[in-house]
Amino acid sequence: MRKFTLAAVATVAASFFATPAFAEYPDKTINYIIPFNAGGESDVSARFQQSYFEKISGQSLVIQYMAGAGGAQAWSQLNGMEGDGYTIMGINLPHTILQPMEKDVGYETDDLTYINFFHYTPNALFVPKDSEFKTLGDLITYAKANPGMVTLSGSGSNSANQLGQVQFDGLADIKTTYVPFSGTGPAVTAILGNQTTGGFNYVTSGVNNGDGMRMLAVASEQRVKAFPDVPTFKELGFDLTGGAFRGVAVPKSTPEPIREKLSQLISDINANTEFRTKMEDAGFVLTDIPYDFINDFVAAKKDEYRAIAETLGIANR
Repeated sequence: MRKFTLAAVATVAASFFATPAFAEYPDKTINYIIPFNAGGESDVSARFQQSYFEKISGQSLVIQYMAGAGGAQAWSQLNGMEGDGYTIMGINLPHTILQPMEKDVGYETDDLTYINFFHYTPNALFVPKDSEFKTLGDLITYAKANPGMVTLSGSGSNSANQLGQVQFDGLADIKTTYVPFSGTGPAVTAILGNQTTGGFNYVTSGVNNGDGMRMLAVASEQRVKAFPDVPTFKELGFDLTGGAFRGVAVPKSTPEPIREKLSQLISDINANTEFRTKMEDAGFVLTDIPYDFINDFVAAKKDEYRAIAETLGIANR
């Protein structure tokens, strides 16, 4: 009897997902939740996506915010939301890997259903425009003479920004103080207001705040298209690359066909020439890691970040 029941359920489910109504997804407004404050990279990229998402899908995309705990507040609630395909959420690496490694944050890395990672933002070291530090060498010289006195803002604890700051300290043989904020927006505001010496933020922050900040170096393999005059850390003698991958996730109850359609929709947006130009001009580096490859990608990143986390003493779980 049990075997018959399970088979019957499977048959009904398969029939449901094959219906013409399901094939028409999406057929109403989609809510896009950003787990950070407005103004950060997650918000900016979502705003860039919005019009293309609506054009391709034929439905409205409403952007909402659920900031808190470096994104963990939202990610810990994602699986409790309805998995009908009309709620999607921004997702970030290394955040969703490092946070659960350190402590209980209400979710585990593998609890989350990743759909597509569509861009990457390299770290960059910024100082206020009127800072006494004109070059990376200037800041390093001061930091060596004044251990701990250089304060660097970043978008939350256990974020790509914090990894960059810690790695930089090790490579430059200095000690700086990391100051976590609840997102890129407030972290940049701290630099602009001279609340911190500078910041390990994302290179994209320099686009809208270039008049108030100076970028000393970028943690990418090559110079970023939007900032051709800014040297890489590697050029300056420090083997430092890193940043954040951003994408989209859904509640785990979301059916496979919807996951696949959403992933393809994100990939289609990335393939749009106009969209690509806007993103690259804003400092983003586009990637296309779709649903079929997402689990392998996250697994590889877990191994990579765990090795780094162990050196930081945060891989306690």
